[in-house]
Amino acid sequence: MNPSTYQAIVAAPGFSLGVTCDEDEITGIEFLEPCPALAPATALAAEAVRQLEAYLANPDFVFGLPLKPAGTAFQRRVWTQIAAIPLGRTDTYGQLARNLNSAPRAVGQACGANPYPLVVPCHRVVATGGGLGGFNRQGGGFLLDVKRWLLAHEGIDTAATPG
Repeated sequence: MNPSTYQAIVAAPGFSLGVTCDEDEITGIEFLEPCPALAPATALAAEAVRQLEAYLANPDFVFGLPLKPAGTAFQRRVWTQIAAIPLGRTDTYGQLARNLNSAPRAVGQACGANPYPLVVPCHRVVATGGGLGGFNRQGGGFLLDVKRWLLAHEGIDTAATPG
């Protein structure tokens, strides 16, 4: 991780978030291993930090960041479905796939390609059998711990959700 890649880094419990943006839109939010915060380099980066920290303090916070359009048409359809999952709830890759007339694997790949985690809450998508599934294109490790933390932060019992 090269801090100069980001316009800001937010330190969170057990992980960090790297923010990239241009003057007008957020171009990405990336999960990072825990590292020191990096002060925002732009006004939009400062607003992103404010909103990310507000969510980390209170999961009821509603994001209002300008996101740069990204992804394929299918990925955007998946992200729209994910964004509709209410706080404190989860949905499965399989159910999203049925909603979109697609396959769970394709939905999982679109989840992993989400450039705006937390704002588009892909952590709320879990495996059909009650497991966590993957997260951010990873099947385990530190990012699965982040997913577990985010779900618990939103009041979802992950003890009954084996990794």
